[in-house]
Amino acid sequence: MPEQTAKPRFETDGTVRVPAFDLPVSGLVSAEAAAAQRMRATMPSFDPGAIEPDIAVRREQINAYAAQALPRLTGLFDVDIVRTWIGGVEVLDVRPSAGVGDPDRVLINLHGGAFTVGWDGIAQMESIPICGLTGWRVVSVNYRMAPEHRHPAGVEDVARVYAALLETYAPRRIGIYGGSAGGVLTAQAAAWLPAHGLPQAGAVGVFGAGGVPFHVGESAWVAGYIDGSFPPPNRPGGSELDMTRGYFADVEPRDPSAWPAYDLDVLATFPPTLVITGTRAMDLSPAIFTHSQLLKARVRSQLIVGESMGHCYHYQLNLPEGRDACDQIVAFFRENLV
Repeated sequence: MPEQTAKPRFETDGTVRVPAFDLPVSGLVSAEAAAAQRMRATMPSFDPGAIEPDIAVRREQINAYAAQALPRLTGLFDVDIVRTWIGGVEVLDVRPSAGVGDPDRVLINLHGGAFTVGWDGIAQMESIPICGLTGWRVVSVNYRMAPEHRHPAGVEDVARVYAALLETYAPRRIGIYGGSAGGVLTAQAAAWLPAHGLPQAGAVGVFGAGGVPFHVGESAWVAGYIDGSFPPPNRPGGSELDMTRGYFADVEPRDPSAWPAYDLDVLATFPPTLVITGTRAMDLSPAIFTHSQLLKARVRSQLIVGESMGHCYHYQLNLPEGRDACDQIVAFFRENLV
């Protein structure tokens, strides 16, 4: 008698009991991406969701991790990085070494790192390639993070930098983008600026994120088991992992200043928005939901979903998929910051 294929079991409360299965490498990815997936079996793991009690130690760990990629980036892109202050906030002012190709446009980068880490290793990973590819000035913001600070500290800092840049640039020629926590913060900034008397930016890029919490959709569960970069919401013992270390502790569950995708009226104030995620990313559900809500709000929104790609795959310039994503980021801002 042939072996029967295991099937999912559907409970009356809506829970799906998923049987164990083998997920093969997709036939739609590049040879480089397929090879990278095969290499994961022998590579040492790095857990970005691990909780190190000492935040200073954790920040150094993340910077050491990011530092592995920086020599390659600085070899590919000839940029100058100056640490300075704009609007009373520390920033990295990143410019092409040959001179800014378009002095009338500027991008603001908001680094990833769960609202706790990422300055300035992740900030450099996000700003160097985009500066090099556009030839534009990129200003990466050292916004306030947890555990020292709570929302809306980060978006307040972004608004300060933005307001200062308005003295030099027209708002329609300022773009804002970020990955992971920086993607969430980008969505928050798009909601915050017009709500606080500032003109809206020309365009925004929400990468590896959406305008709702990461854990609210089903992708956090699926990615936890098929990608493994971040644990699923059901941690052992039933505890919930808060990688933000309480950054949103004082925020109401649907506060639009933190989670703008819940509010269509707030989304209606957004500029053109580019959303990037992957089919194996924990942020897939927030990204799809945010894109759909933006369309409901009649905002021009573009969604890119990388086949078999994980969280913030646009960082991976060693893969054709990562390079393609960065090319689309550049094309999007070139088209919309006019």
